[in-house]
Amino acid sequence: MERKTPLYDCHVKYGGKMVSFAGYLLPVQYETGVVREHMAVRTACGLFDVSHMGEILLEGPDALLNVQNLVTNDCAGMTDGQARYTPMCSEEGFVLDDLLVYRLSAESYLLVVNASNREKDYAWIKSHLSGQVSCVDRSDETAQLAVQGPQAAALLTDLFGPGLLPEKYYTFVRGLRLRGIECLVSRTGYTGEHGYEIYCAAKDASALWEVLLSAGERYGLLPCGLGARDTLRLEAGLPLYGHEMDETITPFEAGLGMFVKLQKESFIGKEALLQKREPERVRVGLRMTGRGIAREKCAVYRGDTQVGVTTSGTFCPFLNAAAAMALIDKSASETGTGLTVDIRGKKVEAEIVPLPFYSRSKSN
Repeated sequence: MERKTPLYDCHVKYGGKMVSFAGYLLPVQYETGVVREHMAVRTACGLFDVSHMGEILLEGPDALLNVQNLVTNDCAGMTDGQARYTPMCSEEGFVLDDLLVYRLSAESYLLVVNASNREKDYAWIKSHLSGQVSCVDRSDETAQLAVQGPQAAALLTDLFGPGLLPEKYYTFVRGLRLRGIECLVSRTGYTGEHGYEIYCAAKDASALWEVLLSAGERYGLLPCGLGARDTLRLEAGLPLYGHEMDETITPFEAGLGMFVKLQKESFIGKEALLQKREPERVRVGLRMTGRGIAREKCAVYRGDTQVGVTTSGTFCPFLNAAAAMALIDKSASETGTGLTVDIRGKKVEAEIVPLPFYSRSKSN
């Protein structure tokens, strides 16, 4: 049976079309539709329910030691109020999940994991702890809302007050209050836009949603569903667990090598990754030059030889073009290479282009 986030009733109230995703009932879109929601985030701002994500808290004198062992990125230099993106790998060097690490204090770290991996991650983490550290799953008592888009800062500054929001990417501020609701506001997101993710107690989520939605009207804010979240992240070239990475794909294949710090003394999967640092296949971006929209798991060819498979694909509303990401043999991965994608039995022309397809700097 699917779970409901604390905002389920809000989604129904505002006309969300509910679907099952990662074990939760979530809106795929509202009455406005995916394209309008997507464009609102690119040109104004959008509001997302991301309360299905998991939050796991590590605390104790050995919290950092355990974080360092669990993830591939180096968290030793983090200070209070910093967040860091990182893969978490198996002993074989494959991606168990990608997550955010928040340093709350020297002995307290919050790991934000993907909803589909929440139970798996929690069990994995608990089974690999050592020393003086506690591990608690805080997911059910935590809600997360995302405000994304070029007007997000103006909206939240109006609500929280000037000079209070985190300014740098991958930083956060704790203890902010909005209409009596205590919030952790993080300068992070999954859309390729300027934006924030707001954590609060699950019991306060509906009230926070209503405040944001009401205040956001003057900024063009729309509630957004999973459909826009997916088109936005793909347009921005952002990988999704279960598509661009999984337990058969290494961080190097997924294009996440910059988040693997092999100079760290040790971490789970390091020895395997030392052997796999030169992958035979890599993640690339494909622009469809022929007529057709490639979805996931379409075979990709150079001539008559299959050289890879698509991992995600869609029509990108802001770019007004069809695009896909794919895992491709390294020998066929050079930018500008012409390929074809098998879409329901028809080979459609495509070209390898740099990722991301869209970025704020490119659009300005």
